[in-house]
Amino acid sequence: MISVKNLYKNFGDKDEIKVLKGVTEEISKGEKVVIIGPSGSGKSTFLRCLNRLEEPSAGEIWFENEEITSPKCNINRLRMKMGMVFQHFNLFPHLSIMDNITIGPRKLLKKSRAQAEEEAMQLLKRVGLPDKAYAFPNQLSGGQKQRIAIARSLAMNPSVMLFDEPTSALDPEMVGEVLDLMKELAEDGMTMICVTHEMGFAREVANRVMFMDEGIVMEQGTPEKIFSCPENKRTQDFLSKVL
Repeated sequence: MISVKNLYKNFGDKDEIKVLKGVTEEISKGEKVVIIGPSGSGKSTFLRCLNRLEEPSAGEIWFENEEITSPKCNINRLRMKMGMVFQHFNLFPHLSIMDNITIGPRKLLKKSRAQAEEEAMQLLKRVGLPDKAYAFPNQLSGGQKQRIAIARSLAMNPSVMLFDEPTSALDPEMVGEVLDLMKELAEDGMTMICVTHEMGFAREVANRVMFMDEGIVMEQGTPEKIFSCPENKRTQDFLSKVL
């Protein structure tokens, strides 16, 4: 589904900060890939390059057989098929929860208000918040906001979901409700790429765990391999501090 070839990302006026250093990866339909690693390792930058929220400095990214790094690519059309959930929810504070969820399907998918709202109610039931349809974001807890953010992404019927540390801004008691929803999505077969510090989630849900540091993928494999017998010294050092 996603093919990344020799991806580089530099920051700074003279490209002196090299964040990604030639990452090459393949992600198949239905895979659940969890990316772990220390802060500043390039995890979130890699994820944000996949839908060009960050513009790569060099390399190619292909999504469903289309090169999204090509100048000819209609990236906004492709982004509709790539759901993105951020650390800080990014809900529109002036819109009700119903309007937050339906604005994309109505404006971009050209669905009628009635159809969009009917589908939104089904999603709200799925995330356990049907009673919040006409509340506003400031009336919700952090965990509820993140579940709404996931529902909003699902309303676009994406082919893949990208999660950028979706629980890092939550109080500890709210983390579980978001992770439980993500586990349900995984069980339903959604293709997922998730940057997270939640090692228990990675162990339980991932088909593949990627350990990133210094802008490269230093090691990857099944959760059992990475967490039980990592081969790379840097992976071993990292896991010894977080497990």
